[in-house]
Amino acid sequence: MPRYSEERKAAILKKLLPPHNRSVPDVAQEEGICVATLYNWRKTLKQNGLPVPGNEHNSEQWPAEAKFAVVIETATLSETELSEYCRSKGLYPEQVQEWKTACLNGAKTAEHQVAQDKRQLQKERKRITELEREVRRKDKALAETAALLVLSKKLNAFYGIDDEEA
Repeated sequence: MPRYSEERKAAILKKLLPPHNRSVPDVAQEEGICVATLYNWRKTLKQNGLPVPGNEHNSEQWPAEAKFAVVIETATLSETELSEYCRSKGLYPEQVQEWKTACLNGAKTAEHQVAQDKRQLQKERKRITELEREVRRKDKALAETAALLVLSKKLNAFYGIDDEEA
Protein backbone atom coordinates (compact mmCIF):
# COMPACT_ATOMS: atom_id res chain seq x y z
CA MET A 1 0.00 0.00 0.00
CA PRO A 2 1.69 3.22 -1.12
CA ARG A 3 2.17 6.17 1.19
CA TYR A 4 1.57 9.66 -0.13
CA SER A 5 3.31 12.78 1.11
CA GLU A 6 1.13 15.45 2.70
CA GLU A 7 1.96 17.83 -0.17
CA ARG A 8 0.84 15.34 -2.81
CA LYS A 9 -2.26 14.48 -0.82
CA ALA A 10 -3.13 18.19 -0.48
CA ALA A 11 -2.59 18.75 -4.22
CA ILE A 12 -4.83 15.83 -5.09
CA LEU A 13 -7.55 16.91 -2.64
CA LYS A 14 -7.40 20.43 -4.06
CA LYS A 15 -8.72 19.02 -7.33
CA LEU A 16 -11.85 17.81 -5.48
CA LEU A 17 -12.50 21.24 -3.97
CA PRO A 18 -13.84 24.37 -5.59
CA PRO A 19 -13.27 25.92 -8.06
CA HIS A 20 -12.40 22.62 -9.78
CA ASN A 21 -15.04 20.42 -8.12
CA ARG A 22 -13.89 17.37 -10.01
CA SER A 23 -15.43 14.02 -9.26
CA VAL A 24 -13.61 11.46 -7.16
CA PRO A 25 -13.50 8.79 -9.91
CA ASP A 26 -12.01 11.27 -12.40
CA VAL A 27 -9.26 12.37 -10.04
CA ALA A 28 -8.59 8.77 -8.98
CA GLN A 29 -8.14 7.69 -12.58
CA GLU A 30 -5.95 10.67 -13.44
CA GLU A 31 -3.71 10.26 -10.39
CA GLY A 32 -3.68 6.45 -10.35
CA ILE A 33 -5.07 6.30 -6.82
CA CYS A 34 -7.76 3.98 -5.51
CA VAL A 35 -11.21 5.58 -5.44
CA ALA A 36 -11.79 4.36 -1.89
CA THR A 37 -8.61 6.14 -0.77
CA LEU A 38 -9.86 9.44 -2.16
CA TYR A 39 -13.26 8.98 -0.53
CA ASN A 40 -11.51 8.31 2.80
CA TRP A 41 -9.38 11.43 2.41
CA ARG A 42 -12.45 13.50 1.61
CA LYS A 43 -14.29 12.00 4.59
CA THR A 44 -11.36 12.92 6.85
CA LEU A 45 -11.49 16.50 5.59
CA LYS A 46 -15.21 16.68 6.35
CA GLN A 47 -14.69 15.27 9.85
CA ASN A 48 -12.05 17.92 10.49
CA GLY A 49 -14.63 20.58 9.67
CA LEU A 50 -13.20 21.73 6.36
CA PRO A 51 -15.70 22.84 3.73
CA VAL A 52 -15.67 19.89 1.39
CA PRO A 53 -18.65 19.59 -0.93
CA GLY A 54 -20.04 16.24 -1.88
CA ASN A 55 -20.40 15.49 -5.56
CA GLU A 56 -22.38 18.66 -6.13
CA HIS A 57 -20.90 21.23 -8.47
CA ASN A 58 -23.26 23.93 -7.22
CA SER A 59 -22.10 25.46 -3.94
CA GLU A 60 -25.73 26.09 -2.94
CA GLN A 61 -26.16 22.32 -2.70
CA TRP A 62 -23.32 21.94 -0.20
CA PRO A 63 -24.30 20.40 3.12
CA ALA A 64 -25.01 22.76 6.01
CA GLU A 65 -21.80 21.69 7.78
CA ALA A 66 -19.67 22.81 4.83
CA LYS A 67 -21.47 26.14 4.60
CA PHE A 68 -21.05 26.69 8.34
CA ALA A 69 -17.35 25.84 8.08
CA VAL A 70 -16.96 28.48 5.34
CA VAL A 71 -18.72 31.06 7.52
CA ILE A 72 -16.38 30.28 10.41
CA GLU A 73 -13.28 30.37 8.21
CA THR A 74 -14.23 33.75 6.75
CA ALA A 75 -15.44 35.41 9.95
CA THR A 76 -12.20 37.28 10.58
CA LEU A 77 -11.27 38.06 6.97
CA SER A 78 -11.28 41.55 5.49
CA GLU A 79 -13.21 42.22 2.27
CA THR A 80 -10.08 41.75 0.17
CA GLU A 81 -9.16 38.51 1.92
CA LEU A 82 -12.76 37.33 1.67
CA SER A 83 -12.80 37.99 -2.06
CA GLU A 84 -9.54 36.08 -2.48
CA TYR A 85 -10.87 33.21 -0.37
CA CYS A 86 -14.07 33.09 -2.40
CA ARG A 87 -12.13 33.02 -5.68
CA SER A 88 -10.05 30.12 -4.43
CA LYS A 89 -13.16 28.17 -3.38
CA GLY A 90 -15.33 29.09 -6.36
CA LEU A 91 -17.78 31.07 -4.24
CA TYR A 92 -19.20 34.57 -4.21
CA PRO A 93 -18.91 36.88 -1.19
CA GLU A 94 -22.69 37.33 -1.32
CA GLN A 95 -23.15 33.59 -0.83
CA VAL A 96 -20.95 33.62 2.24
CA GLN A 97 -22.91 36.60 3.61
CA GLU A 98 -26.21 34.78 3.01
CA TRP A 99 -24.86 31.68 4.77
CA LYS A 100 -23.70 33.82 7.70
CA THR A 101 -27.15 35.41 7.97
CA ALA A 102 -28.76 31.96 7.85
CA CYS A 103 -26.46 30.76 10.65
CA LEU A 104 -27.31 33.77 12.79
CA ASN A 105 -31.04 33.34 12.14
CA GLY A 106 -30.70 29.69 13.07
CA ALA A 107 -29.07 30.67 16.35
CA LYS A 108 -31.85 33.17 17.08
CA THR A 109 -34.44 30.54 16.27
CA ALA A 110 -32.66 28.12 18.59
CA GLU A 111 -32.73 30.69 21.42
CA HIS A 112 -36.44 31.27 20.82
CA GLN A 113 -37.01 27.52 20.81
CA VAL A 114 -35.17 27.14 24.12
CA ALA A 115 -37.33 29.85 25.71
CA GLN A 116 -40.47 28.25 24.31
CA ASP A 117 -39.38 24.83 25.58
CA LYS A 118 -38.77 26.31 29.02
CA ARG A 119 -42.28 27.79 29.14
CA GLN A 120 -43.74 24.49 27.98
CA LEU A 121 -41.78 22.63 30.66
CA GLN A 122 -43.14 24.97 33.35
CA LYS A 123 -46.71 24.37 32.13
CA GLU A 124 -46.16 20.62 32.15
CA ARG A 125 -44.70 20.68 35.67
CA LYS A 126 -47.70 22.67 36.90
CA ARG A 127 -50.06 20.20 35.24
CA ILE A 128 -48.19 17.26 36.79
CA THR A 129 -48.48 18.87 40.24
CA GLU A 130 -52.23 19.33 39.77
CA LEU A 131 -52.66 15.75 38.60
CA GLU A 132 -50.63 14.41 41.54
CA ARG A 133 -52.79 16.43 43.93
CA GLU A 134 -55.94 15.02 42.30
CA VAL A 135 -54.59 11.45 42.51
CA ARG A 136 -53.83 11.89 46.23
CA ARG A 137 -57.36 13.23 46.82
CA LYS A 138 -58.90 10.31 44.95
CA ASP A 139 -56.69 7.81 46.81
CA LYS A 140 -57.94 9.21 50.12
CA ALA A 141 -61.55 9.01 48.93
CA LEU A 142 -61.03 5.45 47.76
CA ALA A 143 -59.42 4.45 51.07
CA GLU A 144 -62.33 6.04 52.96
CA THR A 145 -64.85 4.18 50.78
CA ALA A 146 -63.02 0.89 51.29
CA ALA A 147 -62.94 1.45 55.06
CA LEU A 148 -66.70 2.18 55.11
CA LEU A 149 -67.38 -0.95 53.08
CA VAL A 150 -65.32 -3.11 55.47
CA LEU A 151 -67.07 -1.55 58.49
CA SER A 152 -70.50 -2.12 57.00
CA LYS A 153 -69.65 -5.79 56.34
CA LYS A 154 -68.42 -6.18 59.92
CA LEU A 155 -71.59 -4.53 61.24
CA ASN A 156 -73.77 -6.81 59.11
CA ALA A 157 -71.78 -9.83 60.30
CA PHE A 158 -72.19 -8.71 63.92
CA TYR A 159 -75.98 -8.50 63.58
CA GLY A 160 -76.14 -11.61 61.42
CA ILE A 161 -77.57 -9.87 58.35
CA ASP A 162 -76.73 -11.26 54.92
CA ASP A 163 -75.21 -8.91 52.40
CA GLU A 164 -78.10 -9.72 50.07
CA GLU A 165 -80.69 -8.58 52.62
CA ALA A 166 -78.98 -5.27 53.31
